[in-house]
Amino acid sequence: MVNASKKKATKKTTKQTDKTVAKKKGPRILIVTPEITYLPEGMGNMTNKLSAKAGGLADVSASLVSALYELGADVHVALPHYRKMFHVDIGGFIDDELLIYKSKLPDDRIHLAEDRIFYYQDKVYTNSAETDLKIALAFQREVINNIIPTVKPDLIHCNDWMTGLIPAEARMLGIPSLFTFHNIHTVKTTLAHIEDRGIDAAEFWSNLYYGWPSRNYFEARDDNPVDFLCSGIFASHFINTVSPTFMKEIVDNQHDFVPGNIQWEVASKFHAGCATGILNSPDSSCDPETDEYLIEQYGVLDHYGAKRKNKVWLQERLGLDINPDAPILFWPSRLDPVQKGCQLVAEILYATVDKYWDRNLQFVFVANGGYQQVFHDIVHQHDLHDRVAVCNFEEGLSHIGFAASDFLLMPSLFEPCGLPQMMSAIYGSLPIVRDTGGLHDSISQMDVEAGTGNGFLFESYDGGGLAWAIDQAMEFYALDEHIRGTHVGRVMKESKEQFNHAVTAQAYIDIYQEMLQRPLVDEVFEKSN
Repeated sequence: MVNASKKKATKKTTKQTDKTVAKKKGPRILIVTPEITYLPEGMGNMTNKLSAKAGGLADVSASLVSALYELGADVHVALPHYRKMFHVDIGGFIDDELLIYKSKLPDDRIHLAEDRIFYYQDKVYTNSAETDLKIALAFQREVINNIIPTVKPDLIHCNDWMTGLIPAEARMLGIPSLFTFHNIHTVKTTLAHIEDRGIDAAEFWSNLYYGWPSRNYFEARDDNPVDFLCSGIFASHFINTVSPTFMKEIVDNQHDFVPGNIQWEVASKFHAGCATGILNSPDSSCDPETDEYLIEQYGVLDHYGAKRKNKVWLQERLGLDINPDAPILFWPSRLDPVQKGCQLVAEILYATVDKYWDRNLQFVFVANGGYQQVFHDIVHQHDLHDRVAVCNFEEGLSHIGFAASDFLLMPSLFEPCGLPQMMSAIYGSLPIVRDTGGLHDSISQMDVEAGTGNGFLFESYDGGGLAWAIDQAMEFYALDEHIRGTHVGRVMKESKEQFNHAVTAQAYIDIYQEMLQRPLVDEVFEKSN
């Protein structure tokens, strides 16, 4: 018995040693993000509770961490400890799950930045610029002062303006950094204010981007504003945005809303070969075969009947004329006239419904935004209640909208990435989009004869351009149902293969390996290629 116990103990020790050696094989990656949708099982008992989402950044962070973890890479993630969003602080007491989670993971890969300002936030970003700045500074203070020294990463991947100071620290430490910006939003403040929040910026002040050149630290400290987003771009070793075309549009200075300093720094990185675009992808739960919100789930082979059943349910729910043969155009995004082009739809809405009155064309808006009232007014003025439905956003209703509709509307002025057009293609609702940014990279013109394409694009940002694209879509809808169904099934299949987290994560992994000049784990090329 003694010998058996010794043998067992030796075997266990060897196993632990092997595990330690295995961990040391690949470089250590620290992903720093202010938001994340989920973490993979196996990274601790709290992973199912750690969810803080404001947009696509949360989804891509989750998919990247999950893909790296499944490959066996030594991946760590740093995010603010949003206790309220993580459901950890209940009734003033720390949830037992957190204690269990920490006790089971002595070599913790999830690093929660601690500060009271995070604890009671119920969303990642507030409506207060002052509060958002405090949150960003507290988060970066903890990452710089505590998490980086603890993790000792070989590479740091930062995301958006809330992490914009960290690449400057990484460069000072000699750690390669990747900076991903998902939008162009930035904030500015002084070195004095940054240091007042506990960050020793004197260490890396020269790696930050200022309002104007300063000869030394003391000249810059008090009144020369630091631009957070531009600093992240300037100091990092490699940058990416969330679609190749949006990156090229910035480099070519096609967008007036991109500040000159950011445009210049992005272009400089691009021409130096240190910038690229990686298209985001929708969450894997967006799948009509498994979507629990749907009235009837479906796949490539049985989409026709199931989509009709979802359509009839949606028509009944929204008070539209009940007709499974009626083509439905679905609006999934916020009603924002600055970016999303909802005013183009308003401009042609009545004329389009009237043009296709005999074919019972219907519009469904499941979206919030100040422009919603404009559509309500059009519906009331022309008595279009059985042809046009306008309602507030509901998660379940939105999913059914993807499943029930035949076409999706995204006539955006600009689109860094966009996810609804990918989701709609997966659900068999063909996107009608403007040819810009991530829409250009994900949607191609439908060509029935060639058996290619997954939607309908237009170039001119006006009502006429959108009306032309809708006409193209209606020509497609007039095809024999078997021909139409074959192409819808093809689009669903191709989209599921193209728009997924594995593809997106692999693109990031390729950048990591290029930056590090070595694979993440010994088997990474074998597993991923």
